[in-house]
Amino acid sequence: MKKEIHLEYYPKATIACACGQTYVIGSTAEKMSVELCAACHPFYSGKQKIIDTARRVEKYQERASKKETQTTGKKTKRVKRATQKAEKQSKKTDAK
Repeated sequence: MKKEIHLEYYPKATIACACGQTYVIGSTAEKMSVELCAACHPFYSGKQKIIDTARRVEKYQERASKKETQTTGKKTKRVKRATQKAEKQSKKTDAK
C-alpha cells in the first residue's frame, strides 16, 4: 500500500446531536454534528418530532382540512350511483 494517501483516523471522534446527546466513536472526522440521533429520532423514541423550518407541515394540514370540509357536503360517485339505481328500481316496481 502507498503511504500518506489514507485519511487520518481518530479513535475518539465526537458526534454531537441537536438534542444534546453526544457519542464517542472512531472516525476519519474529528468532530461531527447531526440533527437527529437514536435518542431523538421518532422511529426509535416513539415520539413524533416535526422539524419544519418552512412551515410545510402546517400548510399541508391546512390544505387537508380545507379538502375535508369541501368534500363532506358532496356525495361521492358510488353514493350517487346507488341512489340512482334504487330510484330506477322503485320506479319499475311502481309501474308494474
